[in-house]
Amino acid sequence: MTVVINLIVSVVVIVALQLAGMFIFSWMTPFNDLNELKKGNTAVGLAMGGKFLGTAIILGVSAYTNTSIWFMMLWFAVGYLILVAAYWIFELVTPGLKISEHLQNRNTAVGALLCFVFVGTSFAVSSLII
Repeated sequence: MTVVINLIVSVVVIVALQLAGMFIFSWMTPFNDLNELKKGNTAVGLAMGGKFLGTAIILGVSAYTNTSIWFMMLWFAVGYLILVAAYWIFELVTPGLKISEHLQNRNTAVGALLCFVFVGTSFAVSSLII
């Protein structure tokens, strides 16, 4: 019975952390991500997909490598903060390229690049999770 309870608690925490991560990412953009998706904005879809996959990779590795739910949450928080930092660093190292404006203007190249920045960063960061 304890195994079932632990599994249920873990799944609830994982889903809550994934949703919280996506909510915070959408809060960082000056436009409404869901409205842009409803309009068929592929660039925003790619960027959001990268954010979702990036947070899922970090969350999955955090869950796999830690037996304590608290350590899983701690490592997810560390990895997530690094993903957020990667977004702002990407913004800083690309002067003259306002990411949010290009995403809102449907620049698919920027959306794809940002997607891979998130996925690549999450793979690199997840290798450090213990």
